Amino acid sequence: MRATFSETVLALACCALLAAALFAPGVVQPGHYHAFADARTIAGIPFAMDVVSNLAFAIAGLVGLGYLWALPPRSLSNMQRAMAVLFFMGLVLTAAGSSWYHWQPDDAGLVIDRLGMAVAFAGILGLAAADRVSDRAGAALGLGVLLLAPIAIKTCAATGNVLPWTLLQFGGMVLVGWFAGLRPLHGALGIRWALVILVYGVAKLSEINDHEVYELTGHWVAGHTLKHLVASLAAWPVIMAIRALAESRQNAPGFARIQGATPRRAGRATASQ
Repeated sequence: MRATFSETVLALACCALLAAALFAPGVVQPGHYHAFADARTIAGIPFAMDVVSNLAFAIAGLVGLGYLWALPPRSLSNMQRAMAVLFFMGLVLTAAGSSWYHWQPDDAGLVIDRLGMAVAFAGILGLAAADRVSDRAGAALGLGVLLLAPIAIKTCAATGNVLPWTLLQFGGMVLVGWFAGLRPLHGALGIRWALVILVYGVAKLSEINDHEVYELTGHWVAGHTLKHLVASLAAWPVIMAIRALAESRQNAPGFARIQGATPRRAGRATASQ
């Protein structure tokens, strides 16, 4: 089956990002990267606020998995469901890995932290591509990120070059921004992708201004803690879309009679774009 225009553009964009990761000048991770603003120990937990705030990721991931479990059969394509599961599982893994890292911030812990994030990135990018380009684009992008992200993380740990990891994060969000401008395919979840990008942007700004936020709030909350709380909110547009789908399926006339039918499209890859 021939590639659609959107699939071709996506493939070229991914090739450009990969070429930049391989051949562009490296970017060195700052030496003070692990020097977080809020180093308070509370109830015996070091860097307590940065550790405990990861519960927000775990809650979002578990809630999302719960809604997926309750979703009527065949409400999603296999690819949509697989990528949604990957995303929500990635959030749970992010909560565990980030808590581990922040308990004693160092390079080894950062690898574990980023591996959990990579799973979540793979899921959200694959889901976005499946919603706006095609199922096969979602599979290719999700699996591609899942395979290449550990290489980017290993490269950073071995050489200190954070460019591949940075391109994966920010390049991925640029792709989601492009997806948001495309017409949803038949059977798309109706996720508000622009809101996902906005939340992610606010989270990154909070992270970058870790010390400034800590000073501005009178040492009440640091930017990195706020980043965890805000970033977890990026899951809620996905959760709300799945919840809305579940409610619409359950309230549809004759649902009990037709729930075994297949409402999903067979030719998503040839949808107009």
